[in-house]
Amino acid sequence: MQAESAILTTCGGFLLAVLWMDLMLDVQVLRHRHLGGELPESVLASIAAYYGRVTTAARPMSHLVAAVMATLVITLLVQLALGRGPSWLALLSLLLSGGPILLAMLRVVPNAVRLGARTDSALRQSELARSIYRRIPRPAALGVRSLTDVRWRRRAGPCESGGCQGRLA
Repeated sequence: MQAESAILTTCGGFLLAVLWMDLMLDVQVLRHRHLGGELPESVLASIAAYYGRVTTAARPMSHLVAAVMATLVITLLVQLALGRGPSWLALLSLLLSGGPILLAMLRVVPNAVRLGARTDSALRQSELARSIYRRIPRPAALGVRSLTDVRWRRRAGPCESGGCQGRLA
C-alpha cells in the first residue's frame, strides 16, 4: 500500500510539473484570447518551439508523460482489484484522472504536435494554440489524486488506510 501511494504521489507530482511548464508558455495566449484572428508571431513562435521540442524533438523522452499517465491508471486499477485502500477513493481518482488523460491523448497532444510542426497557416496555428490553452488546465485533476491520497493516509489510522488487511483490528 505504501509503494502504491508513493507511485501515485510521484505520478501526480510529475504531471503537475508538466502542467506548470505547459501553462508557462500557454499563458501567452491569455492576453489575446478575446481578439480572435491570428496571434502575434512572437507568441506563436514561442509556443510552437516549445511544443515542437517536447512532442517531437525530444523523442523518446516525449513518451515519458504517456508512461506516467499509464502508470497512474494501472496503479489505481491494481488498488481496486486487490481491494487496497478505500475503493471510493480509487474510483474517484480514476474518474478525475481519466477525463484529462483522454483529453490529452485525443486532443491536446495531437494539436501540440501539429502546432510544433508549424506547417499550418498563422490563423490555424493560432486556433491550435487557443485550443490547447483552453484545454490544458483540466489535467490539473490528475494532481488531485495524489493530494487526496496523501491527505487520506494522514487522516486515517493504519487499519482504515489498508495497513491491517488480513489481521484482526
